[in-house]
Amino acid sequence: QDGDPVKGEAVFKKCMACHRIGPDAKNLVGPVLTGVVGRQAGVAPGFSYSALNHAAGEAGLHWTAENIMAYLPDPNAFLRKFVTDAGNPEAAKGSTKMVFKLPNEQERKDVVAYLKTFSN
Repeated sequence: QDGDPVKGEAVFKKCMACHRIGPDAKNLVGPVLTGVVGRQAGVAPGFSYSALNHAAGEAGLHWTAENIMAYLPDPNAFLRKFVTDAGNPEAAKGSTKMVFKLPNEQERKDVVAYLKTFSN
């Protein structure tokens, strides 16, 4: 089943401890997620990313729906694997600031559908 952006908006409330989305959103503990779908990792304006996030972005990580789906269950594991697979295992250390995990597949589909409504 595809994601439902209406349900995704409800799921996104879990994300709002650290993230905002929309035209007037500001960075908090996490970066603004407006336009995140399709964006390169580690480049939201004005946000101070972890070294691991920077390394993933420099290695070519873009936040496709598929990558977001793979990231949300375990952000650190996803980023470390991405950086390692990109040939930079020495950069695959440390951790992202994101400690939250979203293991439920349908919730992830729904939140990705919601995020897409704020992307070009």
